[in-house]
Amino acid sequence: MKKIGIIGGLSPASTTTYYSDINDLINKKVGGHSSAKIILESLDFGEFCALKEKGDWGTQGKLLCAAALRLKNAGADFIVIATNTMHKMADDIQKAIDETPLLHIADATAEVALSQGISKIAFLGTKYSMELDFYTGRLEDKGLDVLIPEKDEREEVSRIIYDELTKNIIKPSSEEFYIQTINQLKSQGAEAVILGCTEIGMLINKDNSPLRVLDTTLIHIERAVDLALG
Repeated sequence: MKKIGIIGGLSPASTTTYYSDINDLINKKVGGHSSAKIILESLDFGEFCALKEKGDWGTQGKLLCAAALRLKNAGADFIVIATNTMHKMADDIQKAIDETPLLHIADATAEVALSQGISKIAFLGTKYSMELDFYTGRLEDKGLDVLIPEKDEREEVSRIIYDELTKNIIKPSSEEFYIQTINQLKSQGAEAVILGCTEIGMLINKDNSPLRVLDTTLIHIERAVDLALG
C-alpha cells in the first residue's frame, strides 16, 4: 500500500473528512483491520485566510510548497491537498516535489463528469475558485462548459463556506440558499453541480440537490484510495 501525504488544516473540518473517509474506504476495499498509511501536514487555516484577504497568494504558495516537501521527505508516495481553493498553487507545488505525484482534485472531478456524459456543469465553491481561472479554466480545458452563480450569489456562497461551514456551523437557511442557487444554474442548462469546496458536502448532497451531485471531496478521496492501493 502506498503512503498518502495530506496537506490539511485548510480547513480542519474538511481534513477530518479526508482522514476518516480514506481510512473507511481502505478498510472496505482491503478488509480485516486494514487502514490507510497517511502522513498529515496540518496547517493554520487562520493564517491562510488572512493571506487570501490580502491577496497574497505568493506567501501561501511558499507555505504549501514547504509543506509538500516535508511530506515528500517524510516518505509520502503521492500528495493530496485537502481543499479545493489551494489548488491555485498546484503547479508550483508539483514543481517543488518533482517526481512525487500531486493528485489534482479538478482533474479527478472532470474525469468523473465526462465519464457520466456531462457537458454543461454548475460549479459552487469559494469566490476564489469560482472567479479565478485556475479551477474553472482547468475544467473547461478538459471539455466542460462551466456555469457559476451571479456575483451577489457568489459572495453569499463563499461567505457561508468561511463563516459557517469551516466552523462546523450548519444552518437550514444556508442549505435553502444553496438549493435556490443550484436551481438557478439548472434553469441555465446545467446537467449536474460540482461541489467545488471540500465543506459544501456538509450542506448539499444527492438527496437535497436539484441537480446530480459531483462532490469533489468524495471524488478526490476515492481517487487517492485507488492510487494508494495501486
